[in-house]
Amino acid sequence: MIELAALDMAGTTIDEAGAVYRALRTAVERTGVPVAEADLQTWMGTDKREAIAALVRLGGGTPTPDLVEDGYAAFREFLREAYRTTPPQAIPGVEEALAELRRRGIKVALTTGFSDDVAYPLLESLGWSAGEGGNLDAVVTSDEVPRGRPAPHMIHRAMEKTGVIDTRRVLAAGDTVVDVEAGANAGAGVVIGVLTGELTRADFEGHPQTHVLDSVADIPSLPQARPAV
Repeated sequence: MIELAALDMAGTTIDEAGAVYRALRTAVERTGVPVAEADLQTWMGTDKREAIAALVRLGGGTPTPDLVEDGYAAFREFLREAYRTTPPQAIPGVEEALAELRRRGIKVALTTGFSDDVAYPLLESLGWSAGEGGNLDAVVTSDEVPRGRPAPHMIHRAMEKTGVIDTRRVLAAGDTVVDVEAGANAGAGVVIGVLTGELTRADFEGHPQTHVLDSVADIPSLPQARPAV
């Protein structure tokens, strides 16, 4: 049985209407370089400063520290406005799934390529929080780790926060390729690609996942998530 479910936020547990994709593209294109769709897909789910630097470089630009910081400020402003006009919502069935996992004794952590100043207001808008009285056991943002996905650090940090020591008892899930790569790099026993983001089932083929599910809402039905009898 798994002891920890480490789940991505935007596109995996939270429906934010594709605002992150649009914000990232806008932040990079305002520097004067084009963004290829394939490159955007590759860098979704990563630390957003790292993503901006990589996409500027791929577009033929020079990602100086000032340019990256300006791009990140534009990313946050676009996202703030997008969330104001179209408030994010929990993906259908996810809140119930998280509650059921915790009822079974499985810790639930959210991991994200967002920094604290983006992640926590987003969670607050949904009424989600970690700790006593909250619906989560831990939250890990990009500010807490030396490298974002596909590095395993956020998942390992979630293990530290929840007291889980066996990576084989960790389930990692996300809607991007770097999410499943991070899960595999972390040694998670269950690595899931979900179809609530921009990718299709075919997009996850050939990548290190153990399952592709329609939604995080389907996780409680997995044998690994069922209580031992």
